[in-house]
Amino acid sequence: MDPTEREVACFEAGIKFGALYHQFAGTPVSPESAASLERAMEEAIENQPHCASVDVDVLAERLDTSHGYAELTGEYMEVRMRIEYADTVVHTEMRMEEGYPMMRVVDVVERP
Repeated sequence: MDPTEREVACFEAGIKFGALYHQFAGTPVSPESAASLERAMEEAIENQPHCASVDVDVLAERLDTSHGYAELTGEYMEVRMRIEYADTVVHTEMRMEEGYPMMRVVDVVERP
């Protein structure tokens, strides 16, 4: 049986999160470079098929820069994405929950 549009759209969201997190985790970041890193992450992921928008917030105020910079991890960012596949729109987010960067589908909308 072929996957439904909803299933493909949700799968695409997962692919985008995996690429974003694993491509950028460990990147050196400081409060001064946070905005440019946000833009780079957004632009990189928006290049992927079916990605309509990405909003990355590097939580610069939380960065431990006692050594001049921090390594980017899930605890220092929040992410929202909108994936559009055929007539399906998936809204997603990543936030820390109990010390883990949880990536989840927030809403799935079928366009008429």
